Amino acid sequence: MGADGAVSVGGVDLRALAAQHGTPAYVLDEADFRTRARGFRTAFEHAFAPLGVGVDVYYAGKAFLSVAVARWAHEEGLRIDTATGGELAVALRAGVPGVDIGLHGNNKSDAEIERALAAGVGRVVIDSLAEVDRVADAAARAGTRAPVMVRVTTGVHAGGHEYISTAHEDQKFGLSVTGGQALAALRAVLGRPELELLGIHSHIGSQILDPSGFEVAARRVMELRAELGALTGHLVPEVDLGGGFGIAYVPGDVPLDPDRVAKDMAGTVAEACAALGTAPPRISIEPGRAIVGPTTVTLYTVGTVKPVTVLASGGPSGDLVTGDAGDAAADRPGEDLVRTYVSVDGGMSDNLRPALYGAAYTAAVVSRAAHERTVPARVVGKHCESGDVVVRDVELPDDVATGDLLAVPATGAYGRSMASNYNHVPRPPVVAVRDGVARVIVRRETEDDLLALDLG
Repeated sequence: MGADGAVSVGGVDLRALAAQHGTPAYVLDEADFRTRARGFRTAFEHAFAPLGVGVDVYYAGKAFLSVAVARWAHEEGLRIDTATGGELAVALRAGVPGVDIGLHGNNKSDAEIERALAAGVGRVVIDSLAEVDRVADAAARAGTRAPVMVRVTTGVHAGGHEYISTAHEDQKFGLSVTGGQALAALRAVLGRPELELLGIHSHIGSQILDPSGFEVAARRVMELRAELGALTGHLVPEVDLGGGFGIAYVPGDVPLDPDRVAKDMAGTVAEACAALGTAPPRISIEPGRAIVGPTTVTLYTVGTVKPVTVLASGGPSGDLVTGDAGDAAADRPGEDLVRTYVSVDGGMSDNLRPALYGAAYTAAVVSRAAHERTVPARVVGKHCESGDVVVRDVELPDDVATGDLLAVPATGAYGRSMASNYNHVPRPPVVAVRDGVARVIVRRETEDDLLALDLG
């Protein structure tokens, strides 16, 4: 931050960037992205080297994927994990070789499977018993042998919200270890000569800040691997331990450290394999949010600033104050609360996570020096929804005003990738910054783009 209160990212003054590219805009620090990608690769390679096994780091493209980002990740030694045919198309457009791409998905279409096999992807992650035959039949038609992994659910509950906890039994992903479906699918793969069983895949959730879940899941996967080996004589050569490494969104959050997680995972794998009498497998992981999330800020322009009084005991008509308003008033018993609603020129169309998950963010004025005195504020969007909240609770300067630039950090994951055109609002651009230079890597949508799809 400069003496005048202005903030720069990647050597670019955010005021100049807003003047040139407009707001809202996602501002992505390329050097930070590359550093984080490289950090995961080196941390896991070093941690597993004493076990004598290699490590593959797949960048989880669902967090945010563009041609430039896929290229950066691959240049830093990462492979690309895709969840749909569209993500696969982006990775291929970026020049990533098929062998360095994986295809996920709980409901892959025949066209997606066929395209993946035609591209020579390094692995297709099978997510159901029915998919075993579908992938095998597609491989037979293509005259190839498909490399596959089987995704299993270990029963480990982890993640910041029910919707992003993916290894419990009652959800759509994977095949249950405890229910026996995982073992059945693995054996079914071995029964199809069109398939090459690479290994077992486990992903336990997202935004995980407690690393213990990874260790429990790793142990259960190693046990399943050993059980399959004992029954069939086939000890799968690879295990994927997934992603979901948590990041800091608000003050007080402590992100997972890649070095610590890598060492803990390596220790768990070594201990489990020693106890089971099996050689350690090649390991892969899939960080997405942990690489791209902290690299990006969303830049907005402030519009309407509206103080709203929350009465301590009830509204003007005698309505009971409940929920957030009631909680806020309860913090000041006997006092009314004045919350400042700060409206920005984006909202739930560029960051759905607060509305979808109740995700927490923070915000700051980045265009000028602001008063040290602060007020309780809520940053809201321009959409026709009362749930259109960007930051639910934040202290902002008491002089926050129309025209200020407001930055919301840590929006690189699932901001642009979940963005919509709700209320026919065009999606913002992604502007990459590095060494004082800004360049658009995903352009801003226009009204012409929206109308081009409307055939009348």
